[in-house]
Amino acid sequence: MTAVPDRPLVPLPSQPEGVSWPTQEWERGEAADLGADAAQLDALLDELVSGEYHPSHGLTHAAAVVAGGRLVAERYGRRVVQDLRAMGDDPPLEPVDAGTELLSWSMAKTITNLAVGVAVGDGVLTVDDPVADPRWQDAGDPRTAITWSNLLTMRAGLAWSEEYYELDPDAFPDVVRMLYGEGAEDMAAFAAGFALDREPGTPAAYTYSSGTTNVIAANLARALGLDQAGMDRFLHERIFDPIGMRSARAGFDPAGTYVGSSFTWCTLQDWCRFGLLLLRGGRWDSTPLLPDGWIDWSRLARSWDETVVHGAHLWAWDLPETPFGAHGFEGQRVICFPARDVVVVRLGKMGPNDAPALNAHLAAIARCFPTR
Repeated sequence: MTAVPDRPLVPLPSQPEGVSWPTQEWERGEAADLGADAAQLDALLDELVSGEYHPSHGLTHAAAVVAGGRLVAERYGRRVVQDLRAMGDDPPLEPVDAGTELLSWSMAKTITNLAVGVAVGDGVLTVDDPVADPRWQDAGDPRTAITWSNLLTMRAGLAWSEEYYELDPDAFPDVVRMLYGEGAEDMAAFAAGFALDREPGTPAAYTYSSGTTNVIAANLARALGLDQAGMDRFLHERIFDPIGMRSARAGFDPAGTYVGSSFTWCTLQDWCRFGLLLLRGGRWDSTPLLPDGWIDWSRLARSWDETVVHGAHLWAWDLPETPFGAHGFEGQRVICFPARDVVVVRLGKMGPNDAPALNAHLAAIARCFPTR
């Protein structure tokens, strides 16, 4: 097993004095005024957002850069018209603009993390509490020991298969069965029904699992005493609305559970607001939306997941700047670079082998800006 990088976390930067918070409108900035290599930044963004498929990092629908709390770059490309499952070999493309709602895929997992953080701050639960899923209450059920921390760090120890690209129609992976098959009616119940195959909380228990996230979402709503409408209000009132994510739309399954693994939509600028909230440690306009230290606890590298390191529903990249952020299928990225006070956002599509090239390109964009 490859060792998880043991890098000290770069401290999270505060909002620069005199820079307004983008709750209503983004304050714009010029990259050159922030000491950036503006020509290199433009070249990298032109390559990333061309409106066509790039041979090494796919089709970018939209991308943006926030630096020093200001929106310094914003680009829009094109996206596939059809639904993912109906797509042919050469699907038509349509323009993307500032009003286009763009799908999170697994970046929604980080929204789920923030929702748990809010509940922790309210004193509803602690990360070391057992989750107490109602489906795990039979006498002797070893799953009763699973804690919120075990779930958030993807160390619950539940059996699970997560694969998106090489699909066997006779044996779909668990994630496909949950999102689109027999588990779609009640995703949390489906995921909670899996048995333990490793000891919860141990490094060996790590398994990347969208099912785990939906178990979190269902039990969080239960702990808060909220139905679907109440949970939707909670997400808006405690996370989306305070930072101006007015376009945010959360997806729910037929059982009323927030599909916190995969389904949230919002515009590019609102994904930028989300990234700035992460970079500012969960504080917004002097108001703490999350407990002190929650983002640091969540971004701490714990387990390798192919080319990226998982923390607790936040991901980290093995680079000196200790970048971290939200990470989703097909290259959805909101990456924070605290050493440079930069957020890079990319929404789009990519192939199964494109992640290293895409991540390197996004890091190169951030490195156009000087360290603080």
